[in-house]
Amino acid sequence: MSLPKSKTAVAAVAATALAVAVSSGATAGAAVPHRNSAAAISLSQLTNNFSALSKLKSVAAKGKGGIAAILPDTTSSDRWTEFDAPYLTEAMKKAGIPSSDISVVNAHGSDQTFYTDAQGAIAKGAKVLLTTPEDSATGTKVEKYAAQHGVKVIDYDRLTLGGSRPYYVSFNNVTVGQKIGQGYTQCVANWDGHHVSKSQDVLIMHGATTDNNATLFFQGYNGVIAPLVKKGSYKAILGISGSNLKTTAGTWDPPTQLKEFQAEWTHYRTTMTGAVIPNDETGAPIMNFLHQQGVKPYTFPTTGQDATPPGLQAIVAGYQCGTVYKPVFLEAGAAVALAVYLRADEKPPASLVNGTTEDTTEHKAVPSALLQPEWVTQKNMKSTVLADKFVPLKDICAGNFNGVSLGAACKKEGI
Repeated sequence: MSLPKSKTAVAAVAATALAVAVSSGATAGAAVPHRNSAAAISLSQLTNNFSALSKLKSVAAKGKGGIAAILPDTTSSDRWTEFDAPYLTEAMKKAGIPSSDISVVNAHGSDQTFYTDAQGAIAKGAKVLLTTPEDSATGTKVEKYAAQHGVKVIDYDRLTLGGSRPYYVSFNNVTVGQKIGQGYTQCVANWDGHHVSKSQDVLIMHGATTDNNATLFFQGYNGVIAPLVKKGSYKAILGISGSNLKTTAGTWDPPTQLKEFQAEWTHYRTTMTGAVIPNDETGAPIMNFLHQQGVKPYTFPTTGQDATPPGLQAIVAGYQCGTVYKPVFLEAGAAVALAVYLRADEKPPASLVNGTTEDTTEHKAVPSALLQPEWVTQKNMKSTVLADKFVPLKDICAGNFNGVSLGAACKKEGI
């Protein structure tokens, strides 16, 4: 897909110099490649039409072998199929990688498939892998195999703890969590006129504990919510006073997340007043369940992440406060740019690396390209996801959501 240049995207990337992960600082990159190129590209030049990547065609021409991206599943988020797969493919083409050297596959939630996909890509001549495994155990297994075959790996979106990759590309995931927590608390204040309970008994949900990103998301929103509980701004978390927060077991599987929510709802339905949910996909069935329980719009604050059509619809309908928008085209562009240099055995410019992220297993700082997320609500939806053509208007403002006319709601909000 070919998309127009986005001012929003440029502004978002320009802010990445301020982004940090668990720990961050300036870095010159990894010392894996051995030559330097006259071509240069920076994070601030990336946009959603990938035009800046054309600067790398001379670097791509020097390299040999394929670049293979292995994505995790089709259930935890729409992003992997709707955004990452086409963006990665287009970014590689714009950078001058021949179609025969491009591979983007999805492991469909299977660790074994993920590993065999990596083996297959290497057997076909891949020189660089972009990997997003379901868990670090699978990631380290792939990275060990790749190293044995002289293939470089870039951790894409999820850091493989205990891995050996030279680079990590993602959004600042602690910041993602902070925006979820801040979005929730602001929503409580904004929805107060709709009779939102001022005594917040909030269910804090958790993504899959095998995903390091979920840990960082939780660190972010827990850091916002817990102090409010301690101060007494929020009376309790499901009746548990003080700083002890009630959390669910953790999953990215929507049906399992719904079951966890239903169990807590059954126990705490008379006191539960909202839920911090870490992504749109797992929140979607919960929104439907709340509607079935007679919960009205703007009365039960919830959150999300990934700016997917279901999440954006829930926001317009008043069932979700907002979602963390992560312009995936920036992440795809940064990962492909690094991969093009590695494929040519060249050292990527420092302008592609704006921080480090701690591998808490290896206790090493991993050179990272860290991009900045944004909190999206009804008020700025038009200037963010729609301006960037990230999601078409028809996917947000057509049909009904839990009995709410999305067309009428969009018109009311000026979307």
